[in-house]
Amino acid sequence: MTKPLRPAGPAPNEGRLREAAIRHLARFSATEAGLRQVLLRRIDRWAQRAASEGLDPETLAASRAAAREAASLVAKAMVSLGAVDDAAFAASRARRLARSGRSQRAIAAHLGTKGIAPATAAAAMPASDSELAAALILCRRRRIGPFGATPAPEQRNKALAALARAGFPRSIAEAALDMALEDAEMRLIALRQG
Repeated sequence: MTKPLRPAGPAPNEGRLREAAIRHLARFSATEAGLRQVLLRRIDRWAQRAASEGLDPETLAASRAAAREAASLVAKAMVSLGAVDDAAFAASRARRLARSGRSQRAIAAHLGTKGIAPATAAAAMPASDSELAAALILCRRRRIGPFGATPAPEQRNKALAALARAGFPRSIAEAALDMALEDAEMRLIALRQG
C-alpha cells in the first residue's frame, strides 16, 4: 500500500521558501549552494505533487520557474544576513575532517561536493603540518604503522596503499608509518590540545 501524497497546495513563493530556509538552518549548517539545493528539492517535490493532481503543465512550468528564481534569491539573502557563511562552514568542516584522519586532498574534495569555491576551500585548509597528524589518526584507526605490529614488507605496502587511497602523499605516508609510537602519541596529543 503506497502512502498518498499530501496535497500540493499553492506554489512555493519567496516567503514560504524563506521560512523553509530558516527552519533548515536552525537544524543544520549549510553552504549557499547546499541551501539552494534544499530549496530546489522542496520545489521539485511540490511540482511532482501538483502534476499528479492534474495542474496545467504550462502553469506548472511557470510556477516552478518563478519558485526556482525565488530559491536563489532566498539563498543569497541568507548569505547577506549572515545566516549562511561558506568560509566559516569550510573552516569548521576542514578542522573536523582533519581531526578524523582525512587528508587535505580528501578535505578539498569533500568541500567541493558541498559547493565551496576552490579559493574558499584552499583558505580553510588546515596547516600542512597537520597532514602528518591526520595520517597518524588514520594509522591508529587502522592499527598500522606505530599503532600496529611490526609489519612484513608486503603488509607495509598494503599500509602505504591504504594511506595513498586516503589521499596522503607518499612522503607523509612513509613518515607516519616509520614514526615511533611515543612520537606519534605526542603529536596526536598536541593536535587535540591545539
